[in-house]
Amino acid sequence: MTIAENPSPALRTPRITLIDTLRGVALIAMATYHFTWDLEFFGYLDPGTATQGFFRIYARSIASSFLFLAGVSLVLAHFPVIRWQSFWKRFAMVAGAAAAISIATYIAFPGEWIYFGILHNIALSSLIGLAFLRLPPLVTGVIVLVVIAAMLADYSLAPGTLDSAVFNTRWLSWLGFAEIPPRSNDYVPLFPWIAALLAGVTIARIAMSRNWLSGLAAVQTRQNLLSKAGRHSLLVYLVHQPVLIALVYLFSLVHPAPPPDPRHNYVLTCEAGCTREGNDTKLCQKFCGCTADRLIAQSLMEPMLKGNIALQDNRVQAIVEECSIGAQLGE
Repeated sequence: MTIAENPSPALRTPRITLIDTLRGVALIAMATYHFTWDLEFFGYLDPGTATQGFFRIYARSIASSFLFLAGVSLVLAHFPVIRWQSFWKRFAMVAGAAAAISIATYIAFPGEWIYFGILHNIALSSLIGLAFLRLPPLVTGVIVLVVIAAMLADYSLAPGTLDSAVFNTRWLSWLGFAEIPPRSNDYVPLFPWIAALLAGVTIARIAMSRNWLSGLAAVQTRQNLLSKAGRHSLLVYLVHQPVLIALVYLFSLVHPAPPPDPRHNYVLTCEAGCTREGNDTKLCQKFCGCTADRLIAQSLMEPMLKGNIALQDNRVQAIVEECSIGAQLGE
């Protein structure tokens, strides 16, 4: 691969404002999703709202769009020659921001801290993506399709085939093959998400080979608020969530959320986790309803939710085993 510290200006692709605008749109989408998460965290929405159904798909679409645009930008900035000084500067900024988020969330949410989120993925995938810049777009595109096919097969045709308990630790789950990854408020593992960045590399390479870039540059010639935000996406990403959390917190002081119903919240969280593991919805409903009622009957619900009783407690495990058998028998 060609290496250049200071390539000729003629080799540099002019900045395409439309790409910045699309990144700005992705930022807006991300902020709306995080606002939903904040409302759930402060009790204004049911537990699991931000991680189920539409919002689960919404979150994955947003993550895919950021990685795709990162792949496009990688090509625009470093093809046909890699501007190493510029790359390492950007890499250090993204990786440093990712580390800062890990530290901050570890302090604020020690049980669900972000050990490999979207910024971690963008940093590592961009580094890996350098190896694909000079490959024929067709080759990279085939790799993208293989990753997507493997993901779909693992999710639908043969669930869990690619997963192993070996990867269940934070040291390895970032690869994307954990059976049960450690809890995290933002989990974007390398597999299958690197496919989104490589898809961006593929499309950008095709656009270059067919001289589409000048046409794309002509679509938008003036900056707007979205494109300005897109040019400073890392800063917006780091700032927006503390601002949103502060706003929701201030609102909660004036209009507090109604007190949560422990049983209702437990059942919602339980059913979400149960169905996420590939179990039948009706079976999960019976199991979670059974465990909730028995935990309440034995005065274990509140202590368990507060963390005073561990899930491994013999009394809790006995209830789980009894309800699991009962749900499978249709009782």
